Formats: sequence, C-alpha cells, structure tokens
Amino acid sequence: MTRQPPAMLLAAGRGERMRPLTDTTPKPLLAVRGRPLLEWHLRALAEAGVPRAVVNTAWLGDQVSERFGGVFSLPRPGSLGGVLSISYSNEAADFGDALETAGGIARALPQLGPVFWLAAGDVFAPDFVFEPQAAERFAASDALAHLWLVPNPAHHLRGDFGLAPDGRALNLPTDHPGPRYTYSTIAVLRAELFTAPWCDIPPGNPQGVRAPLAPLLRRAMDAGRVTAALHTGRWTDVGTPERLAELNG
Repeated sequence: MTRQPPAMLLAAGRGERMRPLTDTTPKPLLAVRGRPLLEWHLRALAEAGVPRAVVNTAWLGDQVSERFGGVFSLPRPGSLGGVLSISYSNEAADFGDALETAGGIARALPQLGPVFWLAAGDVFAPDFVFEPQAAERFAASDALAHLWLVPNPAHHLRGDFGLAPDGRALNLPTDHPGPRYTYSTIAVLRAELFTAPWCDIPPGNPQGVRAPLAPLLRRAMDAGRVTAALHTGRWTDVGTPERLAELNG
C-alpha cells in the first residue's frame, strides 16, 4: 500500500461573512448535514489512510481542539485506515491572530513533511477522495504543488487559474479569453514551495508573518512548477449563511 503523507487543514479564519453564526462558533464547526464542516475532511482523510493531520486555529480555536482532540477514528475502520492523529498550530496563542494561508502553513511546516495534503476547513467537498496514488504521483514529479480546480461557482465567475492540456496550472490574467477555473482549496504541496525563491518566510515562521498562498502559487506557475486537475464532484465554499442554509435545506 502507498504510504500517505500528512495533511494540513486550515481552520484559523474569523469567518466575517458568516456572522453572526461565527460570533460564538468557529466556522469549521458549523454543521453541514449533521456534521461539523471540518469533520467531513477528517473522515475523508481517515478513510484514505492519511495517518495524521495538523489543524491551524485562531478565532475560537480552543473549541476546535476540544471538539476533535488528538485522535479521529472512524466508527468502522476500512482497509486503508481509519485512525487519524491530530495536532494543532494555535496561531492566536502564539501571535494573537490568524497568519493567513501561507503564513499559517509556514508556521506548521515543522509538523508536516516534504509532501503534504492541504484542504480548507470551510469547504464542503463530500465526493473528494484523498487518493494515495495522487500523492505518490506528485511526489515523483518536479511540481511544487498540485491543485484541484472546480467549475466556477456563481459568486466567483472569473475563476482563479487556467488549466493547460498537459495538466499544468496557468497564471492567466482575468481578461484572458481562455477558460479559468476556481481553486478548490484542496491540494498536494511540497514544503519546498515555502522556501526561496518562492517564499521569503523563515522556516517555522517564528515572527508570525502574515501572507497569502496565491502569490506563491502564481510564482511557481510562471516557472511551470504547478499542476492541476479538475474536480467535478460536489463542492461548496461555505462562505455565507445563505450557502450554509442551502446545503442544509
């Protein structure tokens, strides 16, 4: 069996657009179809045999660690696995606030490895499978990132990136006539992406630098070092109370 790399789950955001729901509950703990949003990812990771996950937290982060603790176990473990160990990167305790995507990943990097899965805790993607073969193919390539893209939702019609016929992700301008797709927030990344020349944050981000991920990805795309695939399963960025209500309707 192919050994799975660890995963990083992003759960530190304030969820401003989800207020007042997120005034007392962190966004990844909002329930979708009877389960906290973050639990959908934890289940999928455990089912795929991923051995451990690092969850970054900030706003009401103690609720996340209290809810899931240090181990997530499936009721009936499958052939690939079923027990996922969880550790936390508490950005609020360390720096008082969230470090954004790249800053948070860089902070947690010592808990990860040379290759790791990435997913945002506020995205609902129940059909996505964290396939070990996908991680293995990526590890054997020279890519710095492999992204899953989705058809553009109504609230993001311009999309984020292009997709070449050979599987390379393209940093296309917004006025480019070619098709652009939305980044699902699910990826496999190489730790090398968080070093020079792609990223200037020191290892472990000891100063708590706040930085987004997209500029790093765009630099790597311009160098031909990012690949992508199109995910056509169910996917929702649960960014507003209306989208949450629609999922639960």
